[in-house]
Amino acid sequence: MKLGFDISVISEATSPLEIGIIDADLLDNGTRHPNLALLKISGYCKDYSIHGIHHNVRLICDYDEIRTSDRSAPKYDILALSKVFKFTTIPDDISQMIEDDEVYVGGTGFFEINGPVLPDVVEHHMPDYQLYNEYIEKRTNGDPEIKKKRWDDYLNYSIGFTTRGCIRHCGFCVNRELNKVVEWSPVSEFFDDSRKRIYLWDDNIMAAPPAVFRKVISELRDAGKPFQFRQGMDIRLMTDEKADVLKNANYYGDYIFAFDHYRMDDPKEAKEVAETIRGLEIWRKHCLKSTKLYVLVGYDSQDEKDIEGTFFRIKTLMEFGCLPYIMRYESYLTSEYKDMYIQIARWCNQPNFYKKKSFRQYCVANEDYHKKLAKNPRGICSSLKAMQRFEEKFPDIAAKYFDLRFDEVCKYDLLVKPNK
Repeated sequence: MKLGFDISVISEATSPLEIGIIDADLLDNGTRHPNLALLKISGYCKDYSIHGIHHNVRLICDYDEIRTSDRSAPKYDILALSKVFKFTTIPDDISQMIEDDEVYVGGTGFFEINGPVLPDVVEHHMPDYQLYNEYIEKRTNGDPEIKKKRWDDYLNYSIGFTTRGCIRHCGFCVNRELNKVVEWSPVSEFFDDSRKRIYLWDDNIMAAPPAVFRKVISELRDAGKPFQFRQGMDIRLMTDEKADVLKNANYYGDYIFAFDHYRMDDPKEAKEVAETIRGLEIWRKHCLKSTKLYVLVGYDSQDEKDIEGTFFRIKTLMEFGCLPYIMRYESYLTSEYKDMYIQIARWCNQPNFYKKKSFRQYCVANEDYHKKLAKNPRGICSSLKAMQRFEEKFPDIAAKYFDLRFDEVCKYDLLVKPNK
C-alpha cells in the first residue's frame, strides 16, 4: 500500500503525467465538503510543467474511469485516493489496486490517528478550487439552483487551517497528534478573492495563544470576506476578549461551539459542564447573535442516562437561546433507544421545529401528519412510538424534559436568525 503522497514522482517526471484524484467519500455516500488534502495535491501537481506542458490532473467522476481490461496499460500514470470517513466503502477491484501499490492513499478513513501527512510543500500549497467543477457540472447539468443548494461549499468558499492542534485529546476526535495549538497557515495561503466566503477547519482556535487568536481574526478581517469556523469551537475557553473579538468579526452563519459533557455525578465531568455554562454566560453577555452547539450523543453510553444527558444539554441551550445540533456517534445504532436518538436529532436539527414545539409536540405533530398523509395508516408513526415507549419506561425523565419549549425556557430577548 502506498501511504501518503510521494512528490518526487511529480518533480522528477521527464514527461507530463496523467494524474487521477479520487475522493472516495464523494463516490460512495456523497459528502458536503470538498476534500482539502486532495485540493492541495491537485494544486501542487498542476503547478509543475515539463517543457512548458503541465501535468494533467482531474477528479475521477466514476470508478469506471480507472478500470481497464489491460492492467499493463493504465489510463492514469498516478492515482491518489483519500477518504475521511471509516464507513466509506471502496469497490473490491479498486481495493485490490490499492493493495497492489497502484494507488496512493491517505485520510482519516484509513488512519484515524498517526496516518501519513502531506509533504510541507503540498500542505502549504494553494488549493485547486477548480478540481470538483467537472463532477459538479455532470451532477447538476449546470443548474445554478442545484449548485447553490447542494454544492455551495465546493464553489463559494476559500478553505484552510490557520492553526492546528488541540489541548483536549477527546477519544472521539482524530486530532490528537499535537498537545497544543500552533500557527499553521496565513489566510493568504488559501484565500481566493473570487470566492464569496471563507471557512476554517481549525481544531481548536479558542485554545490558541491570545496573540495568535488576535492575529488570525485580524487576517480574516483584512481578507474582507465573511468567514466561519466549522469545527465546534471550545466554549469552555471563552473570555470577554474573545467574545468581543468574535462578536465584531465579519462572521457568516451561526457561531458554532460544542457541548460534549453532561454527567454531574463525576467531578471531572461536572467541572466541564460548569465551564461550558460559564462560557455561555460570557458569550451571551457580549453577543446575542445566532449560536449553535454540537451535542454529541451515544458516545459515553447508549442508555437512558445518555438520553437524559442529551435533554439536559438541550434544556441548557434553550435557556441560553442557542440551537443544539445533535451529532450521533455510530454506537447509537446498537442502542435499544436508537429510535429516540433519531427523533431527538430530527427535532433539534430542524430549527423551525425546535424553536416552536416541545419534543412531545413535535412527535404528536408527526403523528397528525402521518395520519393525514397515509390513506390507510397502520399504527402510530415512528416519532410518537419512540417517545411513548421511552416515557413508559422512564416517566420521570419525560416529565422533566418532554414538554419544554424554546420560546418559554429562553432567558434572553433575542431572535435566533442566521448571521448575514
